[in-house]
Amino acid sequence: MKNVISHKIEVLGETGTFNVDVALQSENDGVSIYDINFSSAVEAEPQKVTLKWKVPALNVKGIWKPTADFAKRIMADWELLPVDSRVSIDSPVISLFGHDDSNAITFACSDAINTIELDAVYREEDDFIYCQISFFTERYQKISNYTAQVRIDQKSQHFGKSIEAVGQWWSTFKNLKPTPVPSLAKKPVYSTWYNYHQALDEDQLLRECKIAADLGYELIILDDGWQTMDENRGYDYTGDWEPDRFPDVVGFVKKVHDTGMKIAFWYSVPFCGQKSKAYQKFKGKFLTEDHRWAPVFDPRYPEVRKHLIDIYVHAITEWKLDGFKLDFIDDFKVYPETVLTQEDGRDYSSVNEAVDRLLTDVINALRAVNPDVVIEFRQKYTGPAMRKYGNMFRAFDCPGDSAMNRLRIADIRMLAGNTAVHSDMFTYHNDDTVENKALQVVNTLFGVPQLSIVLEQATEQELAMLRFYTKYWNDNADALINGEFIASKPLANYPIVKSKQGDTTIIGVYDDYIVDLNEATNIMDIINGQITTKVILNNTENYGAYHCEVFDCMGEKVNELDVMLLMGVLQIKVPPCGLIRLQKSVG
Repeated sequence: MKNVISHKIEVLGETGTFNVDVALQSENDGVSIYDINFSSAVEAEPQKVTLKWKVPALNVKGIWKPTADFAKRIMADWELLPVDSRVSIDSPVISLFGHDDSNAITFACSDAINTIELDAVYREEDDFIYCQISFFTERYQKISNYTAQVRIDQKSQHFGKSIEAVGQWWSTFKNLKPTPVPSLAKKPVYSTWYNYHQALDEDQLLRECKIAADLGYELIILDDGWQTMDENRGYDYTGDWEPDRFPDVVGFVKKVHDTGMKIAFWYSVPFCGQKSKAYQKFKGKFLTEDHRWAPVFDPRYPEVRKHLIDIYVHAITEWKLDGFKLDFIDDFKVYPETVLTQEDGRDYSSVNEAVDRLLTDVINALRAVNPDVVIEFRQKYTGPAMRKYGNMFRAFDCPGDSAMNRLRIADIRMLAGNTAVHSDMFTYHNDDTVENKALQVVNTLFGVPQLSIVLEQATEQELAMLRFYTKYWNDNADALINGEFIASKPLANYPIVKSKQGDTTIIGVYDDYIVDLNEATNIMDIINGQITTKVILNNTENYGAYHCEVFDCMGEKVNELDVMLLMGVLQIKVPPCGLIRLQKSVG
């Protein structure tokens, strides 16, 4: 598509005393950046203002939003499903993709802290796509000026490349600079959540750690339950974070370390349960007490921030934790009863800015103790601001749903840069076949795998499968998670996923699609992420002779042959959830 000189951006809404200026800052190779400036001679509470422009609906198949999951179809202008982004939820970006996965238009806002609303909808009256970005969509404190940038990308390339470019653009802003990613953040994880929930037992967990370490897992996340003897799946006892279920927590952590595993603890950061001591101490310093789970701390109070930071610093210093799973960050938000003023001991009027301050202080305090500390956040709080505070982003909970796990990993990866992207913990029924169990595993391989099953109860076949694919992942992690990543056919839920690093290409095939080989590398691994027993390659050129090895899902070699990758179609037999390795023949 040709470069666009002007997008004819309209300013809509009640601007009040504010003058709103939209100025083209730069334009290069199909990418336009606009400076947005709100200014007022007096402080005033801004009202919703929308920037709106249109583009013709040429080669538009669907709309990508950061957490839309399966809902990537084109939306009409009478459907109200905008992206709602702020520091603790989602990302301010939308991408429209074509029938060939090409980028039609990708647009984003630089403000990842405050609440921004974005949408792109089809108008049936003129067959245009109407793009819009709305500011001040929730109650906002009084201000006299506000600035942001809008980036509009109409470059002709794979839509995923345009989304990746937005992530890189965000990371250039000083207030969105990502935190370093230690090697532990990119190691397979054993989680206690789906297999034990709150019913945690020290001896059993230590036995599980030994098995997990032997399989190639290096980190255990001790999820909800360590802080309470209550097993009712509630949050009444959050806020104090004392190890009620593990009274010798220092000894327990050391025993875990002795198995070869590192350990992280789960915390529901915003919640202060009514049965905690903290609830009495901080009465009146909550964003809301009318929450379905527990009162929500107000981070605009410095003493609240100090309370939370001290809890985590104590745990990493005294208990020797290696990491933290900081959960429910998205519940830090403006509630109907939240007063947006800087008074009564609050040093911020903005909730979003206070969350930014809290989490910035948390990561700085923890890294001062251990620079390699790992911090996990899960969708939907995996946006550009969250990269400042965390180095592990996990797909949102989808137990037993292999397709959703794959899709969510891919969606996060496009924006996450070098931040480690983890799967949701794979889990499955004990009585399922080993091939169906393997489906849950192979759908996680383009992220960092997390499991949540009782390993003591695993069959020998199951352990062989886990050992094979965990070793495969560890041996090929660089290519899988650091390579050039392409997820194809978003409306079909990415049935073909590819990552290329140097001379190695790894392709995951998750539905009955033909794999188009548009280039060849010395090593090409094809993961048969389905129950069918064939993979079909369509070679666009003559790539020559390759040695082919075929493995089943337990790592047993079932075939070995030489093949010619000539222009045209080649079918290779492979067991369900098996692996094909193609290596360029020498001579």
